Amino acid sequence: MIGRAHLIALSLLALASNSRADHVVVTGGPTLRKWEDLRVPDDQHDRWWANFIRASTLRIDEIRKTCGPDAPIVWMIYQPSYQARGREDHKPYTQWISELATKRKATLVWFQSSGDFLQSLNSRPRNSVESFDFFGHSNRYAFMFDYGNAIMAVSTTWLHENDLRRIKSSIFTRKAACKSWGCHSGESMSAAWKKATGVPLEGARGATSYTLVGQGFLPVVRGSWTR
Repeated sequence: MIGRAHLIALSLLALASNSRADHVVVTGGPTLRKWEDLRVPDDQHDRWWANFIRASTLRIDEIRKTCGPDAPIVWMIYQPSYQARGREDHKPYTQWISELATKRKATLVWFQSSGDFLQSLNSRPRNSVESFDFFGHSNRYAFMFDYGNAIMAVSTTWLHENDLRRIKSSIFTRKAACKSWGCHSGESMSAAWKKATGVPLEGARGATSYTLVGQGFLPVVRGSWTR
């Protein structure tokens, strides 16, 4: 027979396992300069390779300040775009990113496809994801992990709102704070996210600007934030 003390210990262990609070930061990739140089200046993207990386580290630093030095942070990054941009610029971007993650005590998870992304996200423990942030290109219907990297002005790897049902809703806490810092997400993705996961996704109605992230400011919306 299991004694009362043993039952209490098991209950406390189960409670502790469910009290984990993960913070997930997802980062899409930049375009290639060779494609963007063919576009008129007003339509060019990602002249700086680290727009999304810098925005992500700003958010990670914010989480650290709010939640403490031991808060589990999972930083998921679409690797192929940074490998390609690194080859183009002759810079070790993936190495630099790894160093940034280590400095901030964030668990770095590289992913190669939308399937990889979903597998990694769904591997989070039940009731563990307390916050979720996406930094990258997007439109009203999809997170675009790649845009203008393999093909000019085209995304080859994305997470469409129709794919959101493949996310395990059980990984999120009841009051998880989820936000897309990409363009136009609030115009359709937010509603689809809430329907699929049961938690709101704050998104932009309009475009977002990363112009000031190099100066230490998170992206701003040229419109309004909505859920």
